[in-house]
Amino acid sequence: MGPHMALGSDPTAIAGARVQKGLIRRVWRFARSYRPMLAGFLATIVLAALIDLVPPLLIRRIIDDALPQEDSGAVALLAGLMVAVAVAQAILSLGERLWSSKIGEGLIYDLRVALFDHVQRMPLGFFTRTQTGALVSRMNNDVIGAQRAITGTLGAVVSNVIVVGTTIAAMLILEWRLTLLALVVLPVFILPAKRVGRRLQDLTREQMDLNASMNTTMTERFGVAGAMLVKLFGRQDQEVGEFGDRAGRVRDIGVKTAVYSRTFFIALGLVGAVGTALIYWVGGNLVISGALTIGTLVALGTYVTRIYTPLTSLTNARVDLMTAFVSFDRVFEVLDTPNPIQDRPGAVDLVDPAGRIELDDVWFTYPTGDEASVASLETPGALPDDADGAPVLKGVTATMDAGTMTALVGPSGAGKSTVASLIPRLYEITSGAVAVDGHDVRDLTQRSLRQAIGVVTQDPHLFHETVRSNLLYARPDATDAELEAACRAARIWEVICALPNGFDTLVGERGYRLSGGEKQRLAIARMLLKDPCIVILDEATSHLDSENEAAVQAALDEALRGRTSVVIAHRLSTIVAADQILVLDEGQIVERGTHVELLASGGLYADLYRTLVRGEAEALEAPAS
Repeated sequence: MGPHMALGSDPTAIAGARVQKGLIRRVWRFARSYRPMLAGFLATIVLAALIDLVPPLLIRRIIDDALPQEDSGAVALLAGLMVAVAVAQAILSLGERLWSSKIGEGLIYDLRVALFDHVQRMPLGFFTRTQTGALVSRMNNDVIGAQRAITGTLGAVVSNVIVVGTTIAAMLILEWRLTLLALVVLPVFILPAKRVGRRLQDLTREQMDLNASMNTTMTERFGVAGAMLVKLFGRQDQEVGEFGDRAGRVRDIGVKTAVYSRTFFIALGLVGAVGTALIYWVGGNLVISGALTIGTLVALGTYVTRIYTPLTSLTNARVDLMTAFVSFDRVFEVLDTPNPIQDRPGAVDLVDPAGRIELDDVWFTYPTGDEASVASLETPGALPDDADGAPVLKGVTATMDAGTMTALVGPSGAGKSTVASLIPRLYEITSGAVAVDGHDVRDLTQRSLRQAIGVVTQDPHLFHETVRSNLLYARPDATDAELEAACRAARIWEVICALPNGFDTLVGERGYRLSGGEKQRLAIARMLLKDPCIVILDEATSHLDSENEAAVQAALDEALRGRTSVVIAHRLSTIVAADQILVLDEGQIVERGTHVELLASGGLYADLYRTLVRGEAEALEAPAS
């Protein structure tokens, strides 16, 4: 597989591209730690190419000198030298492979770790716009393509140049007329080679597009949610048909590629045979006339077969190099994506936090695509988001005292979740300030700030690992006794005991082996295990029935005691118990106060409350009716 096979989901990236000098310099700087190994790798290639010239010269000596003189000792010596050369070639081949693997695997490691580190530190807005499949492709295909740029493509180009140069030089020294004759057939060989190479490149590009499309389909349809959607809409036959069409085209392209490749190599063999025949025809006449020795003719015949294959490779060297460097360019594109949320110079840790939260005239606008992501990682052809540039929060000011509960209430899209996401600094505010214990969150280290905050969302995420691993994600050093205590407090202990392997039971992708209420309670247990001073509950009890909600609410009442809590909820039990209620509408706080105060004022909160009362009453009456 050539280097251009590693372009991932964007194989057309090389179309019309040029390798920038700055990119080459950056690649060279990135490979700084591998320069000694690169020098050894290239030196091994050069030495191997030079040693490959020796066997034909030894054969020439045997034919022209040792055999006519009937010198058996010279024959034995020259034959022994040929064996020594073969051993040296084997050692150099092993050394070349050793250097190549060390450099290649080292580069893959460095690039993957650098990409993973950079990407997982990006703000949340980056992930809301980025295709996961495209990002994974950068981590896999393009990283491997970049590695091949150093060890595969570069090594092949250097090797081919050296082989061609040294071979032609040796042939010119032996007999310049036959050398020129051998080069005469090269245009007949090179021009069709370039044409076939371009056709193969087009076919490969289309094949990669189709493969990328099939990968995306499989990723989406093979997830639990995707598989369920396909089944519920009865679309299995249509899905198979569409997938089969693309797979069939890949099959047809594979056949065409195989035929083109074999035709090309057959032509290569024919041209090589013609060139060799010309050498032996003209050279044979020179031998008959006494102008050339038989040994020299045999050596030239051996050399001429060595120059056609590398010359063909060099005709496509630009495409190969371009493709390989594009892989580097695509990796650097992600690494160069600026991260707007970073620790300021001199940022301090949040020590012994109490949990007081202050929002001072907070304005917030979600970042645009240009600010938050990489265009090539977004959905191809996606239209710009019309909402970009519109403020979501407009001058929000509020104080949440340590140890109190604040409920955020309002219609959908009012900005409740946005307020909650600004406290752990998942997004950067546009203007104003968010402070914890009197410290602007931008002056705190992100690690210490988020360590002090526990979040349970409406749809908690569980990794496809064991119950124990999901819980220990909050506190890796927690003991089994502490795990049990957290699970008992979250009213999930009996459920875990009933699982086939207890704590060591796999929860399935996104926790699909658990019910919605069980996932919520496990997420609450994970939050309790973290033991934060600030707790954010975003519809955390929305998936629980009345009985489970009552049990978990009791656990939360105990767990939240002495902690600052910010609760986004539509459940009356949560709202009524809050120390203060902030009512948001269109990004502004339009009302604030306790439940009794807001109900008496008869404003938006009173309307929302009456809607909630009516909704919960209907929910309670439905089973009876």
